[in-house]
Amino acid sequence: MTMATAVGISACGVSLQWTNPNSYSSGKGCKYAGQSVRALPIRILTVGKKRLPGVQLLVDEYIAKLKSYCHVDDVQIRSNPKNARNAMAQVDDEDIAVINLITSNDWVVILDERGLDLSSEHLAELLGDAGNTAASRLSFCIGGPYGHGQRVRKRANVSIKLSSMVLNHQIALVVLMEQIYRSWTILKGQKYHH
Repeated sequence: MTMATAVGISACGVSLQWTNPNSYSSGKGCKYAGQSVRALPIRILTVGKKRLPGVQLLVDEYIAKLKSYCHVDDVQIRSNPKNARNAMAQVDDEDIAVINLITSNDWVVILDERGLDLSSEHLAELLGDAGNTAASRLSFCIGGPYGHGQRVRKRANVSIKLSSMVLNHQIALVVLMEQIYRSWTILKGQKYHH
């Protein structure tokens, strides 16, 4: 017997609530599966060093796959932009660089090891719920080696984690891209997700 649990967040005046997340075994468990969902443009802000060619190839492949669902911008932000020797100064510099790219109409999701642990169905619902807000864009933020600064944390509408393990920013980016694609196939009721 599965115990009913609820996971919820509130953002932009809209409450996002998922009940009994353990009951989702397929895309049919997503409340938006097969329904029309407002597709917000997505911007992925990644702090880090130059990407490996294989990683960029995978990112480009997922951007191409996602074109039939929504527009995706991939924005790379240089890690430690001012070459600070102190980790806190580095985080602050990266924080300013990221926050300057976020508008007041963005619905912001940060990836953080202490964030909500969502299933693929939950991420699909997050995309659908974000589309029901007044937001004009959905921005996912992947922090640098020391994580996100306070400005980005305060601005975020929700914090999620991709794994209980800490992931390199390049690996996190590939996993996020695949999960966004998987989420759209769940929302559209397509066969990609089993």
